[in-house]
Amino acid sequence: MTNYTKVNIGNEPRIELHDTLALTGAEVSINSLPAGASVPFVHFHKNNEEIYGILSGNGKAIINGEEIALTSGDWLKVSPAAKRQFFAASDSAISYICIQVKENSLDTYTMSDAEVVE
Repeated sequence: MTNYTKVNIGNEPRIELHDTLALTGAEVSINSLPAGASVPFVHFHKNNEEIYGILSGNGKAIINGEEIALTSGDWLKVSPAAKRQFFAASDSAISYICIQVKENSLDTYTMSDAEVVE
C-alpha cells in the first residue's frame, strides 16, 4: 500500500487538487490570470484561512478594501472573515497557489530528547 499520491496537473488556468489528490485536510488550487484579468468575485470563509504563494508575475489583492501589491515570491495569509479578490497587473499575468486550511487546526507536539532517534 502506498502512502502518497503523485499527479501531473498540466497547464490549466485553474486546477483544484482536492479530488485529484484525494485531500482530506486542505484545499489547494493552482491559479493563473492573464494580464488585466481578475478573479470574478469577492469571497470570504467561515472557518478557513487561505495562504497564497505568488509563483510568477505581478498583481494585487484587495483585502477588506486595502490594496496589497503582489509579485513573484510573495506569500500572503488571509484570515477567514477578510473579504478578498485577486487581480493580475495590466501588463503582467500572475500565477499563484492557494492553500485553504481550517484556522487554528495545527496541533503541536514536541519530542523529548529521549524520543529523538539519531
